[in-house]
Amino acid sequence: MAGKFQVRFLEDAAKFLDNLDEKAREKIYYNIQKARFSSDKELFKKLKGEIWEFRTLFNRTHYRLLAFWDKTGKTEIVVISTHGIIKKRDKIPPGEIGKAENLRKLYFEHKKN
Repeated sequence: MAGKFQVRFLEDAAKFLDNLDEKAREKIYYNIQKARFSSDKELFKKLKGEIWEFRTLFNRTHYRLLAFWDKTGKTEIVVISTHGIIKKRDKIPPGEIGKAENLRKLYFEHKKN
């Protein structure tokens, strides 16, 4: 079974994951895989507008990968992860959501050309 969507990582998201320790990174990948097959808001949740977040709690640390949907393909639905943060407050900082929105805009502009 292929899951409800595929996941792609933009450069900032990939760098974020690469800089984490191996166990935290494995837990994030595990949760992303689970999110592909379920509708669990503890794993994948809409934040604002077109921006969503993959959510992972590991060793009392809250990891977030911000993302958006790309449903423009003919056969597959893709979720694009823009970048990651370690969450320190109750809410995602507005600047991080803005960064994800800007990366989404750039992604679709580049894809169009």
